[in-house]
Amino acid sequence: MTDQAQTLVFTIDTGDSQGDVTIGLRPDLAPNHVQRIAELANEGFYDGVVFHRVIPGFMAQGGDPTGTGTSGSSKPNLKQEFSREPHVRGVCSMARTANPDSANSQFFICFDDARFLDNQYTVWGEVIDGMDLIDALPKGEPPRNPGKIVKARAE
Repeated sequence: MTDQAQTLVFTIDTGDSQGDVTIGLRPDLAPNHVQRIAELANEGFYDGVVFHRVIPGFMAQGGDPTGTGTSGSSKPNLKQEFSREPHVRGVCSMARTANPDSANSQFFICFDDARFLDNQYTVWGEVIDGMDLIDALPKGEPPRNPGKIVKARAE
């Protein structure tokens, strides 16, 4: 058994409320992506980062330190780890450009089923508690007053 993190906890500020979102990590599906997310979280990379793209009925996207959706960490991009895991409510997956091997630090959390993304984006986790906070994130591309990750840690 490894000492790899089993969960990721984001303390989220939606503007109206604050609390923890617990995500069960899935190293069985995407070991390199899980390792990257956990590493960035424990380095403080996600602390203060906003959800810059929140589309009702689809997903909430964050993980860009500039808040614009055009940037990532200074670490190298990751090779895709696509799986047959479906993109359904609560699933966490990596954002990327048109290049399948361009995931870096940005991620999204599905509000609803988005099965058209299956086998095209790397699923790395699933919300196991706090989905109400994700649902409460301010909507927009970008939101006028975006919700943000106050603190992130992998445990």
